[in-house]
Amino acid sequence: MDKMTQRFNGPPGQEDMPYLLTPGPLTTSRTVKAAMLADWGSRDIGFRSIVADIRNGLLGLAGCDDTYECVIMQGSGTFAIEAALGAFCPKADAKTLVVANGAYGDRAASILTRLGRPVVKIDKGDSAAPSAEEVAATLDADPAISHVWVIHCETTSGIVNPIEEIARVVKTRGKIYMVDAMSSFGAVPLNMAVGMDVMVSSSNKCIEGVPGFSYVLVKRHMLLGSRGMSHSVVLDLYEQWKGLEANGQFRFTPPTHALAAFHQAMREHAEEGGVAARGARYQRNARILIQGMRDMGFSTLLSDNEAGPIIQTFLTPRDPNFDFEQFYEDLRTRGFAIYPGKLTRRPSFRIGTIGKVDETVMHAVLKAIQEVLTEMGVTDLRPLEG
Repeated sequence: MDKMTQRFNGPPGQEDMPYLLTPGPLTTSRTVKAAMLADWGSRDIGFRSIVADIRNGLLGLAGCDDTYECVIMQGSGTFAIEAALGAFCPKADAKTLVVANGAYGDRAASILTRLGRPVVKIDKGDSAAPSAEEVAATLDADPAISHVWVIHCETTSGIVNPIEEIARVVKTRGKIYMVDAMSSFGAVPLNMAVGMDVMVSSSNKCIEGVPGFSYVLVKRHMLLGSRGMSHSVVLDLYEQWKGLEANGQFRFTPPTHALAAFHQAMREHAEEGGVAARGARYQRNARILIQGMRDMGFSTLLSDNEAGPIIQTFLTPRDPNFDFEQFYEDLRTRGFAIYPGKLTRRPSFRIGTIGKVDETVMHAVLKAIQEVLTEMGVTDLRPLEG
């Protein structure tokens, strides 16, 4: 059977495209896709109602009371991250602590450096979780730290960080607590009432929408206090919020189709059973994938009590016949697009377990992986050293 006839012969449900086994963009339902078939005017009353529903729904999903606001920002998740860092982190006389254990913590620190905002970093490498005790010790050693930024699920490795434990030590010291929940919100429990002042996420993650916008949930008093703080016209959260509050409209052209799709995705998220049910499905996906890969002989980067349900990292086999690019392309011809490349320092690759995928898809990708390894002549799956 040649590659063209093998193309996308996985389980049904993703038309003629491969399943996206990545941390986002991800596979969406047909009904979410169908929601993008209508064209909306950005000032249309119906469209403004969609935007209001989304803002209110996100606040409810995060356990926010009436002291929080939701600001939607055009662009990918990093747009919201830079907008939040630029709006709330001090310009002088105080510092922001970034708790980093992967590429996305490092990116936040880089943004602050580029903005000229004082920043210090706890660097845990790319596969170790920070502890609340480490954060507490850093805060106690440097009273100038006023803000703390933490990633919830660091998709460099897939590790889930202890954001609630960190919240306690941050808030008992009277600091501002900000959480990047980009890859976790909607599937991993998160309640901003534990002491989170700011949370950022985006449309194309666990709520299973499509790319196009991101959002910031934030205490209203912080938003009001951020007037004039932003380094950017486009990324100014205060001005964006002021426009949305005034008439329900965006300052600049909104991603209408992505917002309509997300509105549908939020309905489907609730119908499935909310965060608990969505997270349980992803956990089942992860368990099936990890066990199947281990049964073949692969090793995971993280232990079971470290890995979350979002993306799984496997160590690259030492077999000289294993070539990741061929492995990736041959899986794609069978209908599965895994994450193309590594971010960890150890040789590894990642497979996402989120999106509109289930146990059938996980069993199918395991079968495809076994077929590809056989075709490549790979038999030694012990980890590559280094």
